[in-house]
Amino acid sequence: MKSMKLSYILAAAVAVIALFLLFFWERPAPDRTPDPDGPHEPGDPDPNPDPDPTPDPDPAPPVDSAGIEVSFGDPGDLVEESGTGLELDLNFAPGMRFPVERPRAFANSQVYGVGGLHGPAGGQCDARNYSYPWRDNFCETRGYATPMCPAGTGHQGQDIRPPHCPPAQPDDQRTFYAVATFDGQITGLHRHVMTLTDTVGRQYKYLHLDPNQYEVALGDLVSRGQRLGVISNYFGDTPTTYHLHFEMRQSVELGGAYVMTPVSPYVALREAYLRLIEGDEDA
Repeated sequence: MKSMKLSYILAAAVAVIALFLLFFWERPAPDRTPDPDGPHEPGDPDPNPDPDPTPDPDPAPPVDSAGIEVSFGDPGDLVEESGTGLELDLNFAPGMRFPVERPRAFANSQVYGVGGLHGPAGGQCDARNYSYPWRDNFCETRGYATPMCPAGTGHQGQDIRPPHCPPAQPDDQRTFYAVATFDGQITGLHRHVMTLTDTVGRQYKYLHLDPNQYEVALGDLVSRGQRLGVISNYFGDTPTTYHLHFEMRQSVELGGAYVMTPVSPYVALREAYLRLIEGDEDA
């Protein structure tokens, strides 16, 4: 009997000790440090964010053969009070070769430029005529039928001044060659006007070439970039400024019918010029 009582006493003592240990024994505090690789609540910042990527440097602006930075006005942005331009950023002759041989030229108005018939006073060699940005002058006010122009009439091409204002020595003018835009054939040649027709039927007209310095003849087959003649100031009995008047004509749909008509060369010239000055064409 005494042994049974002793057993109960021991059992009770063990239970008391176990309860004491359960409630009063000091236990280590849980580790509350967040796991850097563990899950995160929505909206919590990433504890190990990737570094911001280094931005690519801005591309260097294009420069011409004289090291001058090149810039361009928008298509259809004509000289103020010179007409209403065609605001169409469309290349009608993708891949065209620039029609001036050397990688330096200035597209702008010879009539509304300095020294022009309707331009500011000065001479044709004024530095403002040989500077950037380029200026579109397709659709400039003229009386020639040009269905794509807002007025229905206008300047049918783009005026392009040669690399620099021509010197007085005629021999030096031979540095200012006009060249073929594409492979094709010379289908027109009259005084200072030459017409090149390419293999898909587009026509390119070159005006104010020196008729005494043609490099090709009517009917000749020519290759892209081939010299055609020398840019001059020839305009019959009345000289004009030294420039190349360049036109593009092709069949386009107008009023539900296809017609062969002048189209804006400005965007094609701009893109061809960039390829030329960046070395993607033979200069």
